[in-house]
Formats: sequence, structure tokens, C-alpha cells
Amino acid sequence: MRTLCASTLLGEFFVIGFAGLVAMKLDDASMAAVWTVCGAGMLLSLLLCGMITRPGGIQLGWTFQVALVLSGFVVPMMFILGLIFGGLWWASVHYGRKIDEAKARWADQQARQETGGAAA
Repeated sequence: MRTLCASTLLGEFFVIGFAGLVAMKLDDASMAAVWTVCGAGMLLSLLLCGMITRPGGIQLGWTFQVALVLSGFVVPMMFILGLIFGGLWWASVHYGRKIDEAKARWADQQARQETGGAAA
């Protein structure tokens, strides 16, 4: 699960950076404000890559996805991109867990074969 979720967050890192470039063209926000918010979002996406397997990491990821969608109030295209990445986040968590379960079953089978088929 970690690899899939980290890949999604890494993609968001770049999307946030590009959204910052778009937001710079807005008359309502100063360049310092845009890059403070975007820089914090980019940093948070990288930090979340390392927190995925820790308690609460997935929930923080969901919070981050909601914040990404809400950023659409500043850059409207982020509504669409936020929803796309929210779907990718769901898929990463859902299928990542299934992959982790399959790996655990396979490792258990391998361990049983090495011990001569004895039940654990």
C-alpha cells in the first residue's frame, strides 16, 4: 500500500506546484502568499509519503485530499484534479491493502512449505 499511496502523493506534489504557477497569475493573491501555501502543500505531500504506514497516516492522506479539492475555490481546475487524485488515493488505499494481504498470504505459504507443511 505504501508504494501506491506514495506515488499518488508524489503526483500531487507536482500538481500543487503547477497550480501555484497558475495561481501566480491571479490578481487576488500575492506571489508570497501563493508560494507559501503551495510550498506548504508540496512539503506536506512529501511528508505524508513517509507517514503512510504510521497510525493515522491514511486519515491524514484523506484530509489532504479534501484540502486539494477545496483548493478549487482558488484555482477552479483543482476541483477536477482534486477529485481525480481523490479517486487515485481511494484506489491506492483499497488495492494497496489487497496487495498487502496477498503478500502476507504468500509469505505464510512459503513459510509453511519451508517447515514441511506444519501448521503455524
